[in-house]
Amino acid sequence: MKATWARIVLLALLLTGAAQAEVAVPPLSARVTDLTATLDAQQIRTLESRLAAFEKKKGAQLVVLIIPTTQPETIEQFGMRVVEQWKLGRKGVDDGVLLLVAKKDRKLRIEVGYGLEGALNDATAKRIISETISPFFKRGEFYAGIDAGTAAMVRVIDGEPLPSPQHAIGGAGAVADTDQPEYTGSNLMLALGIMLALSLMLGGLFMLSTMLVALLGRLTAASLLGGGLGLLGWFFLGSISSSLMVAVLIFLFVLYAGKSGSHHYSSGYGGDSSTWSSGSNSYSGGDFGGGGDFGGGGASGDW
Repeated sequence: MKATWARIVLLALLLTGAAQAEVAVPPLSARVTDLTATLDAQQIRTLESRLAAFEKKKGAQLVVLIIPTTQPETIEQFGMRVVEQWKLGRKGVDDGVLLLVAKKDRKLRIEVGYGLEGALNDATAKRIISETISPFFKRGEFYAGIDAGTAAMVRVIDGEPLPSPQHAIGGAGAVADTDQPEYTGSNLMLALGIMLALSLMLGGLFMLSTMLVALLGRLTAASLLGGGLGLLGWFFLGSISSSLMVAVLIFLFVLYAGKSGSHHYSSGYGGDSSTWSSGSNSYSGGDFGGGGDFGGGGASGDW
């Protein structure tokens, strides 16, 4: 029994990345944030004005972030940290988009909220990067590339039916009650060890799956992780049935994690103004992020 749990703990440690994020996510105070002095003041004002006008018209929120580097993280990992903190787009509609440029790394990424994955899908985002933005960046024309790229995304999003920007999406999430089992005596250490192992395993799996979904797509990432971790489980646990169960569970986790409840919203739009302020170009409370969710959709590229 102890040997089995020792193997599970070791497997969890193997799934957990040791590197820690070093680049801080800047506060969200504008639709264009340039930490590299690449764009001049007029260029920033022009982009800001266009994105604000589109946001007021359509409701979707498109934001640009230019930083020197994402190292030691990949641009996919850093991009997910940004959107998880900024919460771009409206809550329940999830219509946010981030254009992230890591200038020193010569990499860029389009991170797409759940609500826009149908229109601005991975393949479309990849084409915008490779065919529209990167050619300008290769010539050192960064403003032209960002301007053309955001314009292309605006055209794609504009054709997607979304709720009116004058209305918020109502509905508060319910908090489920959970019964915590009581552990006493020698079982306490075993329970804590199991909980730690599962936490490490789920954390590492979520980070790895998010990165692979962004790079390969959800189905391919689910198949790759399910098969790979199934084999790894067979090596450590020594059981074919257990390894098959691991493979199936991992496949389903990656395929469906974060999808449920994120794409659906009521056909009757509520009048609650706590999420969206109809009389301004930004979200209420002085915050640009409106509570939107992301699941790793989008694409990455370089120049």
